Amino acid sequence: MSQPLDGIRVIEIASFVAAPACGALLADLGAEVIKVEVPWGEIYRHSRPSFAGYESDFPAAPHFHMDNRGKQSLALDLALPQAVDALSKVIAGADVVLTNMLPGRQEKYGFDPETLLAKHPNLVIARISGFGPDGPEANAPAFDYSAYWARTGLMDQLHEPDAPPAFQRPGMGDHSASLSLTVGILAALRTRDQGGKGQVIDVSLQHIGFYITSNDATMALVTGESPPRHDRRAARNPLWNHYRCGDDRWLFLVMIESDRYWKTFTDAIGEFDLAKDERYTDGFSRYENARDLIAHLDAVFETKSRDEWTQILNAHRLIWAPVLEVAEAVADPQAEAFGSFPTVEHPEFGDFKTIAPPLRMSGTPLTGTSLAPALGADTAAILSDADVDDETIALIVASAE
Repeated sequence: MSQPLDGIRVIEIASFVAAPACGALLADLGAEVIKVEVPWGEIYRHSRPSFAGYESDFPAAPHFHMDNRGKQSLALDLALPQAVDALSKVIAGADVVLTNMLPGRQEKYGFDPETLLAKHPNLVIARISGFGPDGPEANAPAFDYSAYWARTGLMDQLHEPDAPPAFQRPGMGDHSASLSLTVGILAALRTRDQGGKGQVIDVSLQHIGFYITSNDATMALVTGESPPRHDRRAARNPLWNHYRCGDDRWLFLVMIESDRYWKTFTDAIGEFDLAKDERYTDGFSRYENARDLIAHLDAVFETKSRDEWTQILNAHRLIWAPVLEVAEAVADPQAEAFGSFPTVEHPEFGDFKTIAPPLRMSGTPLTGTSLAPALGADTAAILSDADVDDETIALIVASAE
């Protein structure tokens, strides 16, 4: 079966998460993706679970394999002028160059948009960086922790008023950014194939943070104020709040339209008098008396385990969720039913589950189970296909050993 991006060649000059995750999505869609990697392998490739505090002895980096599935590996040390020249020849046969190299490094190697588009006017150049290609921090190094999380207000916003700033989990901003970069590449390819030229796609981790938090950021733009932090003890809507159960597990009520659910909710938890209490007759009165109501609900939810509350709340079709640990969440039968966790059959590491691509297509299977390449496995073949001479290929391969 043909795939949407059959015949498209992508050269990925990138490391870590955001750009490689985009490359994996393009490979899922059928593109030929050549990953350019340092000969010793990027840190992400070597980040086994045990290095991050897990007790597992799994011998590979499962997140690297997810973000690099379906690619070829070209190991190059760009400190060698011959490697730079060889990569230029590989790029000459490409449709897309995907990179997280900062502008200064792009210019150093002659891979900046001006140079590349002068040689290859139909090329699509997709770049991702912390802060974008313009402004005083265009060449500032960044991770999503800094540009997406701390610099956009997310880190400050996602904690209780008396708690320290919240710590981001790995790859949150990166994977969000990868989706935007993928959309831009697909749009640019369509424009080019309709008679246009190549163009440059830029995604900034900082801007993605503002886009993800646009409900808050747009408010701040027009008011000049930061939104009040959530305080669960005095939530503006007590039915949009989290509560501790009797077994010390948490649940999260998400009844944003509180008036619609108030009577059903009080019936479900057996607190019939609450529905008649004048302090709680509508959303505004519940907000005015939130501390008292939340204290009362705290006591109610502590009377039963979370499993018991699950049966009760689900029986009344209320909107809520258990607050799951990650190991619990990835065992969720609903996620299994969607196909979230396919199995990779790896000849070296054995079978292991991974995360499927972030969408399904009825006419195009997107399994997410293609293998990530062994380091440098395709170097000689790729360079030979690009008409790099045998002597240079031998030098580059030897430098990677």
